[in-house]
Amino acid sequence: MDTKVKISKGFQYTAIAMIVAGAAVIVYSFIANPGRAWANLLLNNYMFLSLAIGASFFIAIQHISQSGWSSMFKRVPEAMMAFVPYSGIIMLLLYFGMKYLYHWADPGVVAADAVLQHKSPYLNIPFFFIRMVLFYIAWMVMTQLLRRASLSEDAQGGMMWFEKSEFYSKVHIFLLAVTFSFASFDWIMSLEPHWFSTLFSLKNFVAAFFHGSATVVLIVIILHERGYFKELNKSHMLDFSRYIFMLCTIWGYFAFSQFMLIWYGNIPEETEYFALRWHSGFKVIFYVNFLINWFLPFVFMLPQVLNKNIKVVKTIAILLIFGQYLDLYEQIFPAVMGSPIFGITEIGFFIGFAGLFLFITAKALAAAPLIPKNHPYLEESLHHHVH
Repeated sequence: MDTKVKISKGFQYTAIAMIVAGAAVIVYSFIANPGRAWANLLLNNYMFLSLAIGASFFIAIQHISQSGWSSMFKRVPEAMMAFVPYSGIIMLLLYFGMKYLYHWADPGVVAADAVLQHKSPYLNIPFFFIRMVLFYIAWMVMTQLLRRASLSEDAQGGMMWFEKSEFYSKVHIFLLAVTFSFASFDWIMSLEPHWFSTLFSLKNFVAAFFHGSATVVLIVIILHERGYFKELNKSHMLDFSRYIFMLCTIWGYFAFSQFMLIWYGNIPEETEYFALRWHSGFKVIFYVNFLINWFLPFVFMLPQVLNKNIKVVKTIAILLIFGQYLDLYEQIFPAVMGSPIFGITEIGFFIGFAGLFLFITAKALAAAPLIPKNHPYLEESLHHHVH
């Protein structure tokens, strides 16, 4: 039960190589095309942050619902949460790229725009970064409390830390509901400050939970294939698949609702968001986004013969990581770049951030016993069988 994950030298070298290669492309990109580079930095940092935030929400839900089946796997989302502080450091760098990303950050543009003047008490650079710091403080404090409670439970046993984990989780999901909603408003929706959607923050919050959960499942499967989590069985896969199925349905509901209501209302101030994407080359991406993030997981996670199949679930989880990238690409690039563009810059940024996320997550995973030996529901998880 005290087994720790051993990170191979090959994995570490690969992750470091990804970081170095990505860093080289990032440096070149900032020299060659700063606007494109800032768009990629925002996209990738927000994406991997959302995976970490989604994982933290996943584990909080397990604590609050006192789920037994998932207790064996809690170290995986805990490890993913370790990315949050690093994301915060990177996100602060946006200070140097505000003029490339946000129209409202340019005093000359604001002076000639009555709408931006009206929104300037909220959309201004000092307040933008004050909010950002407060968001990250809340996330770092709560994820650290959850992690420490988990490790203390391992060291001391008893019910005290289990109960504290449940309490911290309740506080955490409340803070996340507020802070991540405002973060998505600030960092993504304000790229187009004349447009707004009351469903935008809900869709992005669900996307974080959705894709973060899918990444948890993927890491669990990869560890199982490498000899860890030997007790993983079809009942576990069924429950993991239920999360993917449920969340793809909710994501599809919010994504379609946002589009349908705006299309039906046909108000120019609202339709400009989709008009920009449909008439500047992003229409195919719009449909592929629904295909990957809703249709495929919905179809393949529906029948039990497939959602208990580890290869099928693994494939869907991998697809969903790219689905998260595509969803954010559709949100960010039309506003910043105006037309689809994809090349070595986008590939390099993704490889660099993926390498950093993998390295940080792996280090955190290896820092504690993989199985939470004193969790009160561990036996239920180890011998989980439903049907």
